[in-house]
Amino acid sequence: MHKSRTLLLIIVLVFFTFCSEQVMSEMKDNSAVPPLYPMEDFFKNPEKIAFRLSPNGEYLAFLSPWKNRLNVHIQKIGEDKVVRVTEGTERDIGGFFWANNDRIAFVQDTGGDENYHLFAVDKDGTDKKELTPFEKVKVNLVDDLEDNENEMLISMNKRNPQLFDVYRININSGEMEMIAENPGGVVGWGTDHDGNLRIATATDGVNQNVLYRKTEKDPFQVLLTTSFKDTLSPLEFTFDNNNFYVASNIGRDKIAIFEYNIEKKEQGKLLFEHPEVDVDNLMISKKRKVITGVSYLTDKRQYHFFDDDRKQLQAELLKLLPDYEIGISWSKDERKVLVRSYSDRSLGAYYFYNRDTKEFKKLHDISPWLDEEKMAPQKPISYKSRDGLTIHGYLTLPLGAEPKNLPVVVNPHGGPWHRDSWGFNPEVQFLANRGYAVLQMNFRGSTGYGRDFWTASFKQWGKTMQDDITDGVKWLIEQGIADPKKVGIYGASYGGYATLAGLVYTPDLYACGVDYVGVSNMFSFMKAIPPYWKPMLEMMYEMVGHPEKDKEFLTEVSPVFHADKIKVPLFIAQGANDPRVPQAESDQMVEALKKRGIEVPYMVKDNEGHGFMNEENRFDFYRAMEQFLAKHLGGRAEEKK
Repeated sequence: MHKSRTLLLIIVLVFFTFCSEQVMSEMKDNSAVPPLYPMEDFFKNPEKIAFRLSPNGEYLAFLSPWKNRLNVHIQKIGEDKVVRVTEGTERDIGGFFWANNDRIAFVQDTGGDENYHLFAVDKDGTDKKELTPFEKVKVNLVDDLEDNENEMLISMNKRNPQLFDVYRININSGEMEMIAENPGGVVGWGTDHDGNLRIATATDGVNQNVLYRKTEKDPFQVLLTTSFKDTLSPLEFTFDNNNFYVASNIGRDKIAIFEYNIEKKEQGKLLFEHPEVDVDNLMISKKRKVITGVSYLTDKRQYHFFDDDRKQLQAELLKLLPDYEIGISWSKDERKVLVRSYSDRSLGAYYFYNRDTKEFKKLHDISPWLDEEKMAPQKPISYKSRDGLTIHGYLTLPLGAEPKNLPVVVNPHGGPWHRDSWGFNPEVQFLANRGYAVLQMNFRGSTGYGRDFWTASFKQWGKTMQDDITDGVKWLIEQGIADPKKVGIYGASYGGYATLAGLVYTPDLYACGVDYVGVSNMFSFMKAIPPYWKPMLEMMYEMVGHPEKDKEFLTEVSPVFHADKIKVPLFIAQGANDPRVPQAESDQMVEALKKRGIEVPYMVKDNEGHGFMNEENRFDFYRAMEQFLAKHLGGRAEEKK
């Protein structure tokens, strides 16, 4: 609910169409060719990142490197003294937040296994405590209980690897009490504005249940049951804690925000909808007890405000930072504001704004070593798939280059039920700096376009989902932007699968490919899923395919069984501890290709999981990718060290 935190920000995209003439004219850039920035400049740890404002607005916490790892540091606003409060040397701190004005909570996993442990430490670095010292157990935050100085609510799969129960835990001693045992199938928990656990979402694999209880003394009861294809997600309780607001697509294609009447068990007043995109992000002022607005994505993030005070704040900040998108967080009294600026060409900066005194000061530039004027604009584009769907995406062209016969890197996103969005992407800017045009597309199944666009991807891995990618490449060639002999494909996770599928099913389209932690065998992939994904396994079978009922289809769309069709070089990278796409996925493909004499450089990092977090491993990967692409596509590259 309103205080839950998630590492994954699901965002939405509008239908934003450019005709071919507009694409060509708007993408011409007569700027000089920028300097070849060192690869490390795009992928090194920033000096300071992930700022968090303390509840009282007096202190800042942020991540900064120590012994080559990102650790939590604390600084009082207006003072120079900085205190490091964590000492991670094997892994970066995975995430952190203020537990109260004096204590920081943070999480770490081991070698990328995603079994995050919870720790807490005082803001002066003393009294560090591992709160969940359990092997092969993952912790999630349910509610930080901001009005409770000593406790928070977490969920853990300690009792059963497949199920997360809720615990009330003391952030000083680690003492905990289970306050809700997962009856089976509960995949999310939520609280009201007083921190009472009153909402849960559950699945039997194909149906979704919203569970509710009036008080914590009452048992949970089923409030609503829907198909997993329907969305009704509780967002916030009303401020009297009697009803709540929901993001819903019940009876409609696009998700919109409604009030929900608990007693009547029915959807009520429509708060906001958009005709072309999903809307599922509600903004509130807890202090003033008002709904302030919604945010959603078209080509960029957009806002609709219900509240004049919040609207005024946004206007004040945009006047101060007119050329940037902004995001904010604030102190508990909502008078001191932490502002983050960003754009497609800059990671931006952090600022502090005092609403009472109007003091506005820059705290830190995130990547000052990259001149945003020498970064490449990311332009929204759209094209038609072969069966008539409009596919939206982004095209980034290298500065100083005529948009004609360029080497191209096609970059399908992971998920696959995720999406690309506008903003600074270090991979895209790195590739553009090397002279490549970069094409990102939100193929069918990408989130934010409504139910029909999402369900059009079911059981379409390697089929129409891949056609959407192929059609984007052909569109780029038809525009004259792409050199048809110099098109490569690179992606991670599902994007890695799409890379393999592209080389298998359209072997003449690409000159090379880079697969980063990608799926190669649908059978072994689904067999090896983490235990806490198993409540959703039936849903995966309907969305992807059943290993027995759809055996022929899954064999057809598993690239490893068709490696004989690959005839261009392929570079594969993999984390040995990946819980999502195990190393066996990459091992199988490498073995199959080596038997056929295909060039397949293979990088495995023993201390990584689903993607490389450690800085030195990122450097190794992107350095190798740079040389590989230069060899096969002809882009720029630094001299080998």
